This record gives sequence, structure tokens and C-alpha cells, in this order.
Amino acid sequence: MTQTDAIADLAVGVRAGLLLTLSAAVAWLSGAPAVFPSLGPTAFVLSTARSGPTGRVVVGGHAIGVAAGLGTYLAISAVVPVPDSPLLFDPPWLALSGILAVVLTTTGMRLTNLVHPPACATTLIVALGLLEPLPAVAVVIPAVVSLLVVDRALDGSLRR
Repeated sequence: MTQTDAIADLAVGVRAGLLLTLSAAVAWLSGAPAVFPSLGPTAFVLSTARSGPTGRVVVGGHAIGVAAGLGTYLAISAVVPVPDSPLLFDPPWLALSGILAVVLTTTGMRLTNLVHPPACATTLIVALGLLEPLPAVAVVIPAVVSLLVVDRALDGSLRR
């Protein structure tokens, strides 16, 4: 690896971090959970893919993930009591919610041609209750859009 390659790799890493700045600022100023695990892989994909996914694919994939996660969590919790902690799997109701959410998210993304793999992390975050399911609807998509806003702003500043 040359020094030029190392500098380029560092620049890509810094860009991935910068993509999180708007959602991190919202989280810090509001206390809303606007930074969550699936934003990291989305920032990585946007920063490293030569012709990255379109905004439609990124937002659409995460929207499918939220809908599938919310639907499975609400369906399971309407029938059986789910544990208070999102990572308790005995009884296995949350595990079932996660499995079904990944099935629905994968199928939904493929059927709509909105395939964005980090959305499978989003669906698990919602289906397992890592983010409270109903507030997750209000937080996830704006946070994802914030990555795209910063990505476009960085593209504009690099062209000047």
C-alpha cells in the first residue's frame, strides 16, 4: 500500500464519519435515538461504492426494513407478551419477530428493486425492540435522509 492509497482510505473513512454528523447532532441536541447501528453500514456503502446506491434505494430499503420490523414486532406482541429487554430470547418471541422481519425485508426489497443490505440491520433493530418500535418510525427515515443530505453536500463541496 502506498502513502497515497493510505491517504485515500483515510479520506473515505473520514467521509463515512462525516455522513453521521447531522444525525449525531440531532441525537445530541434532542435526545432522540437518531444514531443507530444500521447507519454505519449505510455510511460505509455511500462512502466506498464508486457508484453508490441511489437515495431512492437507500431510503426505500430502510423504509421496508422499518415497516417489516414494526409489523412483526406489533403482530408478535399483540399475541404473546414480549420480554422487557430486547435481547432476551426465552421465550423465543423476539427471535421469531427478527426472523420474520428479515424474511419480509429481504423479500420486499427484492420485489421492489430497492435492495440496500444495511436495511436488514434496521429491520432487526425495530423487530427486536432495540429502538422502541413506534418512535423508530419517526426517527429512522429522517436519520437515513440526513446521511444523504450530508453526502450530497460533501459532493457539492468537492466539485467547487
